[in-house]
Amino acid sequence: MKFHKEGYPSLIITLLLAAVINGITLYWFRDFTLVVWLGYALSAFLLIIILQFFRSPKRVIKINENNIIAPADGKVVVIEEVREHEYFDGKRLQISIFMSPLNVHVNRFPISGIIKYVKYHPGLFLVAWHPKSSTDNERTTIVVKHENGKEVMFRQIAGALARRIVNYAAHGNDAVQGEEFGFIKFGSRVDLLLPTNVKVKVKLNEKVRGNETVIATFE
Repeated sequence: MKFHKEGYPSLIITLLLAAVINGITLYWFRDFTLVVWLGYALSAFLLIIILQFFRSPKRVIKINENNIIAPADGKVVVIEEVREHEYFDGKRLQISIFMSPLNVHVNRFPISGIIKYVKYHPGLFLVAWHPKSSTDNERTTIVVKHENGKEVMFRQIAGALARRIVNYAAHGNDAVQGEEFGFIKFGSRVDLLLPTNVKVKVKLNEKVRGNETVIATFE
């Protein structure tokens, strides 16, 4: 299992913390076997949490230009028609994926095309399933124009625990379906804003996998 590059600072901090915990227990409580083993257990638990959170499994997809694939692992929590004001100023179909701290947090391009818009928005840290998190939370918005002329927006949204959004997309660059465009640390949400005439392939509360699950297809 590959470890994501965004996790190295957290891994170093966790290793240092584990060293401090074990040093304290061995120096001050070496005669108390239970305390020493509790220190070992806590250190192991913290290390396992960091390693699983920043895992980056290799997922090779068969490119299909008609498919819009899941940009992240998680659960579908919203499927509804909304009016989008930031870029389109019109009706779009919103499909939102909630990522728990146990999910893989790599974000991948749902379609191939040209990156037409990238904007970071500072904001709040409401829980990711809150209805206003899409517009009020810290987030990054990206729009990719497909070769068929249709545009797809997706947003990385910070949650109550997620305090850092990492985005690699840049305006004018090529987007390749399935390649990484970012990472969100410690649980959050990704919104897809699609043309209203796409054919939806997922259901509410369905669990999806980034780079594998087809969210919708272009008509």
